[in-house]
Amino acid sequence: MLTVTTWFLEQTSAEELQEASIPDTSSDIRIMRAEVPSPAFSRFLYTAVGTDVAWTDRLSWTYARWREWLERPGVETWVAYERGTPAGYIELDGATPDSSGRGTQPEGTVEISYFGLLPAFRGRRIGGHLLTYGTARAWDMAGRWPQRQPTGRVWVHTCSKDGPHALGNYQRRGFEVFAKEVTQEPAAPAASAGPQPAPM
Repeated sequence: MLTVTTWFLEQTSAEELQEASIPDTSSDIRIMRAEVPSPAFSRFLYTAVGTDVAWTDRLSWTYARWREWLERPGVETWVAYERGTPAGYIELDGATPDSSGRGTQPEGTVEISYFGLLPAFRGRRIGGHLLTYGTARAWDMAGRWPQRQPTGRVWVHTCSKDGPHALGNYQRRGFEVFAKEVTQEPAAPAASAGPQPAPM
């Protein structure tokens, strides 16, 4: 069995966001929103970032399931590129009812559902830059989705399987821990990312 610690963090005001220092390679880094929902591209990002940190919950998703998720108003994928190559991404979910147990801003809550870098781009301060930018986009989401209420809360959860720097990165950006869970999980074998499911 594997002991897994999960931390739940939040910001309740845009003023709580602490910007990261700009990486030395900032002139080569571009962050853009993937405005055309693409199940194949989103699955690539998910597997490229998450395979070595045990992201498995979406590996079974069909093409149709990915498309359904991505086409909902308030779901956004922001991708960091270094000289045209994807380096990492942050997925914002402003479409799902708040499942964090707080419920203080049910219509104005945005979850950072996924965030990370491809292994080759880690350790170069790109992650702090991308998290700063992505969190700011969670706070100004209503400007892109007029049917949404203004964001009143941004939350995220991370766990001990996400790597040694994940929790600290969120805390340095101004996120505060509001809950913590410790669970026992089976030590699962490494999952194969596999090919993208064919369109249905």
